[in-house]
Amino acid sequence: MTQEKLLVIGDHFISPRLMRASLGALVNRFEIVEASTPFPIEPFRNIAEVREASGSEEQMIDALQGVSICIAHHAPLTQRVMERAKGLKLFIVCRGGPVNVNIHAATEYGIAIAYTPARNAAATAEHTIALLLSALRFIPQTDAAIRRGQWKGDYTWDTAGFELETATVGLIGYGAIGNIVARILNGFGATVLCYDPYAQIGDGDPVVQVNHLDELLERSNVVSLHARETAETRNILGAAQIAKLRPGAVVVNCARGTLMDYDAVEQALRSGHLFAAAADVFPEEPLPSGSPLLQLPNFIMTPHIAGGTKQAAIKATRIAAEELQSYLQNGTLRYCANPEVLAHRNIIK
Repeated sequence: MTQEKLLVIGDHFISPRLMRASLGALVNRFEIVEASTPFPIEPFRNIAEVREASGSEEQMIDALQGVSICIAHHAPLTQRVMERAKGLKLFIVCRGGPVNVNIHAATEYGIAIAYTPARNAAATAEHTIALLLSALRFIPQTDAAIRRGQWKGDYTWDTAGFELETATVGLIGYGAIGNIVARILNGFGATVLCYDPYAQIGDGDPVVQVNHLDELLERSNVVSLHARETAETRNILGAAQIAKLRPGAVVVNCARGTLMDYDAVEQALRSGHLFAAAADVFPEEPLPSGSPLLQLPNFIMTPHIAGGTKQAAIKATRIAAEELQSYLQNGTLRYCANPEVLAHRNIIK
């Protein structure tokens, strides 16, 4: 009996070897085909109609010939690819959200799309705290100064940061990442508020939920973004919202670049209304070389690396393997972007 083909297409972070190893005994069920894209040696980019992708449509078209199931990371699944991947039934993305997939087209073609939420929750939460502390204490700038031969220990009352122990931190969005950030901040002694109309806050949660965004902004010394990107969250932290923050506040964004108005942040940093800001994500990536943000000493940047830990890669492939197992056993997926497909698709037997 001919085995079904399964493509594992990884990269320099989540390798095909790691994907394959996570499958355990399932490897005996398939003929495994391996491929790789250049991420993150080459940054991800928009490919055709999908975002944050790596490789090419041509590579995917070739690799998917005769393939029934694919486990991928940043590889693009565009309409053009799907038109030529006639046998594809299931595409599992080792990411918190399948933005490198055309979900609408996948639904039209009857391809179920699974993903791996919370795989990098701890990594992103820890990076959020790292950026926050760096912004509060100017760690990157003073490190760079020492390397230039300057001993810049000349902090004044106006230039000194503040402690988290007595701060109020507001989280916009409260999912898996926000929960971990809140628990870490509790350890510092901070008071943590959250604004998320969809969150169900229980007695054991380390946050105080507020019903209005304005209340969170007016009470917070720090605001950290953790919302999903939707029509209602785009620019949720804009000029009007930043103006409501306490003078000398700090903002951090390790979620999505579209959640924050970076022009408004720049103006607030220049005026002194914001003490500092930090971000791992931007509306345009890579950040353009002429961006005025590069000239601001109180703006801390990292290049979309918050989720980049070994544990995040391992978790992603393990969740992907669990999804595949569930699909094969009973035709279900725990994390499916288009569950309507499962009701109409013939499951591999």
